[in-house]
Amino acid sequence: MSAVPLCLLATAILVWAERTGITWVRAVNKTVASLAFVLAAVQAGAPGAGASGLALLVALGLSVVGDLLLLSRAKPAFLGGLGAFLLAHVAFVATFLTLGPDPRVAGVAAVPVALVCAFVWRWLAPRAGSMRGPVLAYVVVIGAMTATSFGLVGRSPWVPVAAVVFLLSDLCVARDRFVSPGWDNRLVGLPLYYGAQLLFAWSIPAVALSAG
Repeated sequence: MSAVPLCLLATAILVWAERTGITWVRAVNKTVASLAFVLAAVQAGAPGAGASGLALLVALGLSVVGDLLLLSRAKPAFLGGLGAFLLAHVAFVATFLTLGPDPRVAGVAAVPVALVCAFVWRWLAPRAGSMRGPVLAYVVVIGAMTATSFGLVGRSPWVPVAAVVFLLSDLCVARDRFVSPGWDNRLVGLPLYYGAQLLFAWSIPAVALSAG
């Protein structure tokens, strides 16, 4: 079975499970949806895409770890998930660098991205409490990931689209954790997140293999 429809189906059931509160359905479908985007990258040719494909699989694998940790709302699990995703974004930056992003485009993009991240930090800082340090580190790293992705816009506009969508999904997670918890955050954030991961899984091998 193609991994993309599997991921989309599991995501839809996951959103429903978040609404109904059926814990085991939530856990099973989050696991399936997350493993499916790794499988999507494999089906798209990541194993044969050299360093870019390897770095992508590392980034996606770390994302799966983060997803599983975030099944719990306990603080240690949240911090572990935050750390896993921070490392995933570092791996995404490494992935983009292996593809030779245009530094001028990335530099120009860094300006509005930095402004957005500054606004996000100002929004979250008073609410993050003892997690201010990890949250600030995360905001910086996802900003770097997003800005770097724009250096590839000339080769595939889908890479920066995926990065921006990922950033938006993280805002939903932050709102749910620190500002206004509720199913509406997951209704919006989960489809954005899995959509972003599928875009990365498809677009990055395509760029790497076309260069080869």
